[in-house]
Amino acid sequence: RQHFDFGGRDVASWFPGHMAKGLRQMRASLRRADCLIECTIVLLSSAHIPLSGRNPMLREVLGIRPHVLVLNKRDLADPQRKPVSARAGLAGCGSAGHRCQLCLCLCKQQLRSFAHVSLQIVPLVAKLVDDSPRYHRAESTEYSILVIGVPNVGKSSLINSLRRLHLKKGKATAVGGEPGVTKAVLTRIQVCEKPLMYLVDTPGVLPPKLEDVETGVKLALCGAIRDHLVGEDIMADYLLYTLNKQQQFGYVQRYGLAEACDAIEPVLRRVALARGRTQKVKVLTGTGNVNVTTLDYSAAAYEFLRDFRAGCLGRVTLD
Repeated sequence: RQHFDFGGRDVASWFPGHMAKGLRQMRASLRRADCLIECTIVLLSSAHIPLSGRNPMLREVLGIRPHVLVLNKRDLADPQRKPVSARAGLAGCGSAGHRCQLCLCLCKQQLRSFAHVSLQIVPLVAKLVDDSPRYHRAESTEYSILVIGVPNVGKSSLINSLRRLHLKKGKATAVGGEPGVTKAVLTRIQVCEKPLMYLVDTPGVLPPKLEDVETGVKLALCGAIRDHLVGEDIMADYLLYTLNKQQQFGYVQRYGLAEACDAIEPVLRRVALARGRTQKVKVLTGTGNVNVTTLDYSAAAYEFLRDFRAGCLGRVTLD
């Protein structure tokens, strides 16, 4: 397929009340923030969508404060599409001159420990703040950092990991594998003693209206939008289209297919057979009701998406 047919679907929209409330709280918190750390996806939570994974609304509220862009799960992105990630880091965060002062790329393993990157984040953020005007107060030895981004990109995980490494403390904010775990702007969370640094977790915020359906599907594939709001069937079909378009045929060997497929049904059939995804369906016959075991294509679509998010289908950049 040269083009993907979205079946006349309307532009995806998902802007729950807690997002609107969170955005208002974030604007209020900006008065006390010295620096902004924006997490985005280079794939899940990250490097698959370095461009689509950034909310232009957040860039508008960044103002002139130092801004650090963290591209997450770099090891899941296509290494041949590095210019895409580079453009994400260079993309304007506001008007001219308000670009990111620092762009860090994290790997999936670093997301778990953050031991390496956290040693960069704390001193680099401190240097950025020290080299920039601090308008909200004359003198202070502490740093207050606002962590922002779209849903499910690892904001809470970043805060908890920095806190665990520098303070040897446990989790201070809830994390989860689905978007929407953080519902409101939290109080400041200390993550380091020297220098004294506080990070503020914020809810993931999407634009009230996404630019197009394709952007919404990309966000959903990376976990920024709940699957059922877009539909696992359309997400799996678009993923197959993208894999074929980029000649990423790892799914052929993984699911035991004879060759690459342009249609999603044969792929889901193989996934269902390989993973034993079946369901019992009651069929009405002339002699009564009969339970028939059939393949569960919805469950197979979820398995297909989960393999992609885990990096089992190769390193892919959707943008």
